[in-house]
Amino acid sequence: MAEHEGTKASNDIAKRVAWYNNLSARLLVLTIVFVMLAEVLIWTPSAARYRKNFMEDYIDRAYLSMLALGNLPNAEANASLEMKLLDQAEARAIIVQTGERKSLMLGGDMPPEVDVTVDMRQGSFWGWIMGAFDTLMHFDNRVIRTIGNPPRSPDVIVEVLFDEKILRDSLLDFSVRILNLSIVISLFTATLVYLSLQWLIVRPIRRMTRDMISFRENPEDTGRIAPPRKRSDEIGIASCELHELQKEVQASLRQKGRLAALGAGMAKINHDLRNTLATAVLVSDRLKLIEDPEVKRVTPRLMRAIDRAIELCSQTLNYASDDSLTIRHARFDVLGLVDEVRMELEPNGDEDKVSWSIDIDPEMEFWADRRQMNRAVHNLCANAIQAGATELNIQLDRDSAHSHLTITDNGPGLPEKSQENLFKPFAGSSRKGGTGLGLVIVRDVVSAHGGKVVLERTDETGTSFRISIPRQHPTLEQEAANVA
Repeated sequence: MAEHEGTKASNDIAKRVAWYNNLSARLLVLTIVFVMLAEVLIWTPSAARYRKNFMEDYIDRAYLSMLALGNLPNAEANASLEMKLLDQAEARAIIVQTGERKSLMLGGDMPPEVDVTVDMRQGSFWGWIMGAFDTLMHFDNRVIRTIGNPPRSPDVIVEVLFDEKILRDSLLDFSVRILNLSIVISLFTATLVYLSLQWLIVRPIRRMTRDMISFRENPEDTGRIAPPRKRSDEIGIASCELHELQKEVQASLRQKGRLAALGAGMAKINHDLRNTLATAVLVSDRLKLIEDPEVKRVTPRLMRAIDRAIELCSQTLNYASDDSLTIRHARFDVLGLVDEVRMELEPNGDEDKVSWSIDIDPEMEFWADRRQMNRAVHNLCANAIQAGATELNIQLDRDSAHSHLTITDNGPGLPEKSQENLFKPFAGSSRKGGTGLGLVIVRDVVSAHGGKVVLERTDETGTSFRISIPRQHPTLEQEAANVA
C-alpha cells in the first residue's frame, strides 16, 4: 500500500513538472549553453591565430617561389614558370626586397588594386582578433597585401597580394571544425553533468518531495516518516532534518490532540459548573436574609468563593472559545474605555476601596476592537486589585506608530515564578487558586491587534504593564466595511 502511494505521489510530481521546467532539463540546457560560450571564447583567439598563421605561410611560400624562379638560367622559361608558381602559391603578385634589390613576380601586366594591407611585422592581440572578424564579415572578394619577413631571413621583406576569398573560405572551414568539435564536447559534457545531477541531486530531492507529500496526506501515521539518508553532504543533512522535523510534528500533533480533547472536556465541565454556581449564588442570596450571626459571618466568604469559581469558569471558557479573538476595528475614546473598566471593578465596601489615577487626554482614540480591549484592560486591572493593590495609575502616550497604555499599581509585585511563566496558561498566576489565563488573554488580544504587551517593572513597590497598539488610520473602504 505504501509503495503504491509512493508511486502515485511520484507520478503526481512528474505531472506537475513539465519537461521544460524539470530541474535536470534546465541544467542540461544551461550546461550546453555554458560549454558553447566557453568554446566561443576559445574560438575567438584561435581564429585570429589561424588567420595570422595563414598569412605567414603565404609569405613563406612566396619567398620560396621567388628563390626557385631566381635560380633558373633561362629567362624565357622563367615567364612560363612564373605563372605556374603564382598559381601554386595562389597569389596575384609577389615582391621580394633584399637590401637595395627588388624582385617582382606578377601574374599580369599590371598589379591588382589593393583593398587591405596587413603588415605582419606589426600588430596586437586585439588587432588580430578584429582582423579575423573583419575577414569573416566581408563576403565580397578583396585583394589583401601582406608584408612580412620569412622565418629564416629577417633581412628580407616579402610582399604578397592574394584574394581574401581564399583566406575567408579557409577560416570558415576552420570555424566549422571548431563548431562541430564544440557541439560534441558540449553534448558529452552536458550528458555527464545531467546524469550526475540526476543521480546526486534530482532523484534524492524527488524522494524527499514524495516523502513530504505522503506525510502531508496523513501526518499522524508513523509509517510515513521519511527515513534519514546515509549521506554526509547537504542532501543527507536535509534528509536528517526532515526526519527529525516530521517526528517533532507528529509529537506536537499528538500533544495538541490530547490538549484539544482535554480542552473540549474542560469547556463542557466549566459550562455546567458555571450553571451550577449560578444556582448556588441564588441560594447564597437567600442566606443573607437569615438573621443568624454565624450565617451572616460565613455568607460573605461563601459569596467570594463562588465569585472566584465563576470567574475561573468564565476565563477558561473565554480562553477555549474559538471566536473570542475575532477583531472588529472601530474608533473609540480610550478615556471612556478606562472609565467603563473602573465602574465594572468599583468596590462595594470601603475596606476594598481602590484609588484610581487616570492620565488620559479625552481626545485620544484607539483604532481597535472595543470589546476585546475592554477584556485586556479589565484583566490587567483586576489582577492588580486581586493581588492587593490599592492604587492604580493609567496613562496613555503616543509615538508616530503606536499608542502606549501603561497600567501601574502599588501591589506587592510578581513572584519570580510568575515572572518566568508570565504568559503561560495555568502557570503564570501569582495568587492561590488563580488560572494564569488573565495575562494570556491580554497577550492574545493585543497580539491580534498587531501590538504587544510587556512587563515594564515589578518589585515590592508595585507592577507596571505596557500595552502598545499600532496607530492605524483606516481607509474609507475599511470604515465602511466595519460599519456594515
